[in-house]
Amino acid sequence: MSATNQSNTNHLPFLLMGIPDLEALHVWISIPFCFTYVMSLLGNGMVLLTVALDRALHEPMYYFISMLAVIDLVFSSAVVPKMLAVFWLDSRQIGFEACFIQMFFIHTFTAVESGVLLAMSFDRYVAICNPLRYSTILTTSRTMQIGLLSLARGAGVMTPLMCLLTRLPYCRSRAIPHSYCEHMAVVGLACADPAASHRYSIIVATLLVGTDSAFIASSYAMILRSVLRLPCHEARLKALRTCGSHVSIILLFYIGGLLSMYLQMFSFGSAPHVQVLVADLYLTVPPMLNPLIYGLKMKQMQEGMLRLWRREGSGGT
Repeated sequence: MSATNQSNTNHLPFLLMGIPDLEALHVWISIPFCFTYVMSLLGNGMVLLTVALDRALHEPMYYFISMLAVIDLVFSSAVVPKMLAVFWLDSRQIGFEACFIQMFFIHTFTAVESGVLLAMSFDRYVAICNPLRYSTILTTSRTMQIGLLSLARGAGVMTPLMCLLTRLPYCRSRAIPHSYCEHMAVVGLACADPAASHRYSIIVATLLVGTDSAFIASSYAMILRSVLRLPCHEARLKALRTCGSHVSIILLFYIGGLLSMYLQMFSFGSAPHVQVLVADLYLTVPPMLNPLIYGLKMKQMQEGMLRLWRREGSGGT
């Protein structure tokens, strides 16, 4: 195929096929995804509003929680509205540029979330293992700098991959066997060797996940050692409860992400609709559960929400 024809083909839209082999059930499948999206909007919106309006929560830990809430909202809004349009309206078409923009947001904010989770583990390490220096080590400005650095790192590692992917000629079928522009599903439509993009994505994913998870594991190992040395039983329980919420989020993020990635790369004999459903659930369920884990299970967040509701109730009477 000539370069001109390749260029023309690359500007044609793609078609999202939804969930392969389950097209007849799209309307029913859309119900839980719609529910998770609404709950994600409400839960993460409530977390952001509570932290913003309650001055008692203007601390680094809650700023990091707010960053996770923003990431979850970006995740959900980048994927679910278009997914529901496919399920409800059979609106399968997505523009070439829009497809890669969606992919960029998904993978960039996956890397950003990994960086924020690493920052949260460092925050808990300083708070428990070196509490006297906490306020000087983690200032508000430094917390914001960590968030911006995580964002810059995510965008920085994803931009070269997007350049590699958009330069590939897509001259095969325009039908993406997925509910969104998933990396491996889109690359499967290229009629040139995508080895360079494969190598780059595997190296980046391995380095990011490997280094972040190693630092997170070492942080919580030192935290656990310090917590077990605390003389007060109540202090140990309080520290373990707080860290337990963070560990739950970390396990949900990394285990779900690795399972989704490896199922896309190596099917392990699973049906195509299973691979797609796992990927869809990974991007929709954690954003709904995260506010419940670090919102409702943390006493300070509960008290902040109660103060907000009381303030609104008294203001309205």
